[in-house]
Amino acid sequence: MSATEPRRRSSPRPLGRGDLRLLLLSLIGQAPRHGYELIQQVSEMFMRVYTPSAGSVYPLLADFENQRWVQAEEEGGRKRYHITAVGQAQLKLRQGEVDDALLRARHSARVITKANLPPSVREAMRELTHSMMQRHGRWQGADVERITALLDEATALVRDTPPE
Repeated sequence: MSATEPRRRSSPRPLGRGDLRLLLLSLIGQAPRHGYELIQQVSEMFMRVYTPSAGSVYPLLADFENQRWVQAEEEGGRKRYHITAVGQAQLKLRQGEVDDALLRARHSARVITKANLPPSVREAMRELTHSMMQRHGRWQGADVERITALLDEATALVRDTPPE
């Protein structure tokens, strides 16, 4: 990169090293799931701005099987993964790491989602947050009701506006 080229923002990595592994094991620990379901659930965590590839998920599931953390059951031509007692023990042993991975995933999802907002919307949100913080907790009842109604109206507008 030359001195005259603008610096490009690198997009944040959606997951830290080993986080997908921990998230998948945790999801299987909650309930038996198909690989596709796992991909969709991780995607939901990221409000669909990041979806792990099958090429990253299925090798991890195969590794889980090799380590006997999960057992796959054929169901309609697809595998449904169930956690085993060994997998439950592994999950319990790594619960702190799983909790940390979930926190990192939530934070990353917020950062990625915010980065994908139009700049004018991002700036308006920043201004709103700044203005609200300047109140320092000094709110009058009528102001609370009026501002709440405006925020509810904006939320409904955003929610009901179809993406282009």
